[in-house]
Amino acid sequence: MINTKVSIAGIELKNPVMTASGTFGSGMEYGEFVDLSRLGAVVTKGVANVPWPGNPTPRVAEIRGGMMNAIGLQNPGIETFCTRDLPFLAQFDTAVVVNVCGHTTEEYLEVVERLSVESAVDLLEINISCPNVKCGGISFGQNPDSVEEITREIKKHAKQPVIMKLSPNVTDITELARAAEAGGADALSMINTLTGMKIDIIRRTFALANQTGGVSGPAIHPIAVRMVYQCAHAVNIPIIGMGGISCAEDALEFILAGATAVAVGTANFRNPHATVDVIEGIEDYMRSQKVDDIRTLIGAVR
Repeated sequence: MINTKVSIAGIELKNPVMTASGTFGSGMEYGEFVDLSRLGAVVTKGVANVPWPGNPTPRVAEIRGGMMNAIGLQNPGIETFCTRDLPFLAQFDTAVVVNVCGHTTEEYLEVVERLSVESAVDLLEINISCPNVKCGGISFGQNPDSVEEITREIKKHAKQPVIMKLSPNVTDITELARAAEAGGADALSMINTLTGMKIDIIRRTFALANQTGGVSGPAIHPIAVRMVYQCAHAVNIPIIGMGGISCAEDALEFILAGATAVAVGTANFRNPHATVDVIEGIEDYMRSQKVDDIRTLIGAVR
């Protein structure tokens, strides 16, 4: 017998494998490929207070070792999400994590307050990589003071535990991790995508209409593992590690580096069954290594 259960801010997950926001829709889109009840948690696509149209196309580009996207957090808004997606997710025996996005603190709070009455929601993941309109377009997630401030405000209104999703596009990510913890965050998820650019040499223009986009996939995995390791030694709250996970080995690196749980993202586009493959691979590893409890692996590399 092996125990794969982990806990994030008091919410028990049957295993440490989650989906990464923006790569799994809100669960319904992958329902015919994956039994959602097998997953530790489903993390939804970002939800805002009103519908967002997203960025102009083209919005996705393939690169060596992954992909780039500049979707712009297109979403139908919180009311459609609550009436369409939450009832679907409530059918499954899995934790539900709702990713929340906004341009201003007030927009974030509107979504957080609306979700406070939804019993199907177990955790909130706050995407603080959105442009902060009130601060000259600087992302919330790139300034420690802003991270602490918005975390504190969200915690005042949230009924569910709060996970702050950190941007890697900073000089020292541990400063942001400490700021989120100081603001009262219950957990961290990291990393979000790295900012990159791709040029179409035939058309002699940008591959993405937005010019820049978020780089994800196997290419960023070593960077993400390093950042998780650093933050695991900087804060005392759980970390959900993500960035280029395509197999159980990738996920286990994050766990050994200090992540309590992991999220599979870009791999879902190539292999819709990727999450379950990772779960089964972790179980096989535990049996072969005679590991009875996955919690003994968390942060085992010092």
